Amino acid sequence: MEDGARLIFRTSAALREKEKVLIVADRDTQVIGNAFLAAARSLGADAVLLAMVPRERDGEEPPELVGAAMESADLILLATHRSLTHTHARRQANRAGARVISLPGITEDMLRSGGLAADWSDVHELVRRTARRLRNARDIHLTSAAGTDLTFSVEDREWIAEDTGICARRGAFTTLPAGELFVAPVETSAEGRLVADVYFDEPLLAPATAALREGHATRILGAAKAVHTMNLGGREGRTLGRFGFGLNSKARASGPHEEAEKAMGCVALGFGDNTTFGGKLASSVRVECILSQVTLEVDGKPLIEKGHLVG
Repeated sequence: MEDGARLIFRTSAALREKEKVLIVADRDTQVIGNAFLAAARSLGADAVLLAMVPRERDGEEPPELVGAAMESADLILLATHRSLTHTHARRQANRAGARVISLPGITEDMLRSGGLAADWSDVHELVRRTARRLRNARDIHLTSAAGTDLTFSVEDREWIAEDTGICARRGAFTTLPAGELFVAPVETSAEGRLVADVYFDEPLLAPATAALREGHATRILGAAKAVHTMNLGGREGRTLGRFGFGLNSKARASGPHEEAEKAMGCVALGFGDNTTFGGKLASSVRVECILSQVTLEVDGKPLIEKGHLVG
C-alpha cells in the first residue's frame, strides 16, 4: 500500500520536500491512513495523520478541529469511508491555498491495483480533450446493454472537467480515482428508462429499473434502499440532477462505486441535490446509480459506443 500511496504523492500531488501534509482518516480507513503517513514521510514531507470518528453520511462536516487543521496544510489527503468532497471544510481549505485530494470510500485493494494506478497526465489530457467535444452540447441519448433508453437535455449547462487526478497547483482539488466528466442536466428534461446494473445507492446483485418522466423517477423497481432515501428528499429527491461518465481505463466497473463511476464505459446518474455543480435542485439527499456497457450519443452523434470511446 505504501508503494501505491507514494505513486499518488508523486504523480497526482507533485509532493515537494518539507511540505506540510495532513492525512485525514477514520476508524474504517486508519490502516490506509498509516500507509499514506509513512509514504509522505519517506518522501521528505512534514506529515500528520488525524483519525476521526466515521461520518454517518457523505458530505457531513468533519470535526471542527480537523477543519481548522486543514486550513494550515499545504496538501491534504482525505482518506475516509464517507466522502468529505462536498463539505465546507474542504472548500475552505482550498480557499486557504491547500491542495486537496479526496479518496472517498478508499479500500486497501484500491491502493494496490485498479483506477488509482492510472497515469494522471494521460487522464488529464483525455478528460480535457473530451470536454472540448462537448461544448455547446444539447441533447443526450443514453442506452445500455442492460436495457437503458433515456434522453435528457444539457443545453446551457457547463460540463465539469476538473476531475483529472492532477493536484499540483496551489488551491487545486481532485478526487481519486479520477477520470469523470459530469454535468447537471436540465431538471425537467429526462424521459425514458434507466437500468442500473452496478450500483443504486448500494451494490446491486440484480439490475434495478427506474422510469423517468419530466425529469422525475416515477417508478423504481429493485432498489428499495434508494427509494427510501430519495423519498426523504421529496420531489427534488426523485429528480435527475447529475450525469457523468468515466474515462479512466484502469478503473474497474467491478470495484467500489467510487471507482466504478470513473471506469471507461460506465455512467453515473444522480438524483437529488446538484447545487454545488451548477444545478437548481436544493435537496437534503443525493442518490447515485451506475450503469455499465453504455452507448452515449450527444446531439445524435456517438461519443461512447458499447463501452468504448469513439474517436
